[in-house]
Amino acid sequence: EALRMSTSGSEYSPDDLGKKYPELLVFDMDACLWTQEMYEMRAMPSDTVRGDLNGRGEGVIDVMSSRDEINLHRGSLIALQEHWDGKYPGMKIAMASSADTPFAEKVGRASLKLLEVVPGVTVWDVCMRDWDGVDVNQIGRQPPLSSNKSRTHFPFLREKTGIRFDRMLFFDDCNWGDHCGQVEQNCKEEDTGKSPATLRTPIGLREQEWRKGLEAYAKKFGS
Repeated sequence: EALRMSTSGSEYSPDDLGKKYPELLVFDMDACLWTQEMYEMRAMPSDTVRGDLNGRGEGVIDVMSSRDEINLHRGSLIALQEHWDGKYPGMKIAMASSADTPFAEKVGRASLKLLEVVPGVTVWDVCMRDWDGVDVNQIGRQPPLSSNKSRTHFPFLREKTGIRFDRMLFFDDCNWGDHCGQVEQNCKEEDTGKSPATLRTPIGLREQEWRKGLEAYAKKFGS
């Protein structure tokens, strides 16, 4: 029951897919999707904190890694809730994270499976719904991945999802390197020469960055 999508109305129609909003929404995780950097976490997530999910009821809003709290930025939560509600018909999501170590990757994956979007539905649940249970996410930098998302994460995402680069929107904090710039430069479609729309979120994905990202996508690809 938890994985049944809301049937609430949308201002968009399926014809807008790839024009007014992306076919694939890609999130960097650390310091973008959520507040923490996974390489700084000292323990696997264990305890959780429940609270208000943006007026949608009570659910898991914080995950504890020892004494560190991991929680979604407000814009991330809003984006995921709107996606879950079907506001953007046909859009799908994926993660592209260059988590530094295997342990950091494990902490990140565990956090995705605990933090909730609406009561009873985790971020991981939303990802799995989009891809019928197939994990297309590119998390970490262990081979065949690397620290350069434009060379590994995005080409793999394109291969696994079948979605063109010029139908993607990517959010990244870019505090440890200009991942957005690299993706724009190196991930171009041969026929159009266009790359994903990107938006930098140096203090995390707030609601205003979420809206700006959608506007940037529509401006770049809308007809």
